[in-house]
Amino acid sequence: MAARVLENTFHVDAAPEEVFAHLTTPDSYIGLSPLVVAVRDVDRSEPGVVRYVSVERFRFLGLKYDNPIAVTLLTERTAGRLSVRGEVRSPGGVRMGYRFDMSPEAGGTRVDDRLDLSAPWLVMGFAAGQARKVQLARARILAERLSARSAHGS
Repeated sequence: MAARVLENTFHVDAAPEEVFAHLTTPDSYIGLSPLVVAVRDVDRSEPGVVRYVSVERFRFLGLKYDNPIAVTLLTERTAGRLSVRGEVRSPGGVRMGYRFDMSPEAGGTRVDDRLDLSAPWLVMGFAAGQARKVQLARARILAERLSARSAHGS
């Protein structure tokens, strides 16, 4: 197995609680993560834990492949910081731990996004490349979504 850490820090023009609420709602990930096309089987039966199946769609050589992945999302509230963390287990031995730490910054929220990726060495390059693309797109899309919401007072 190979391992890689991917980090990204960005700003969102919305309050930390609003960013936290968005990132703890599974349906928010549809379109937020460009590969996610559906969310199903959401389970909120345990306090502070959300389990669900996220469906990622890949296209390769003109073919479409829907990859269902089990997601566990955990929430934390500590002094001055909100966190969403969890892990994703995907077929093919790809595992990804993720963590979003949110803290107040300049009238909005600083988001520290960390991905801990492990995969068989044969697929690590592809998995890391896809994860990085999604990580950077997610930052842009989240900032656009929530900044637009805040600007319109909703």
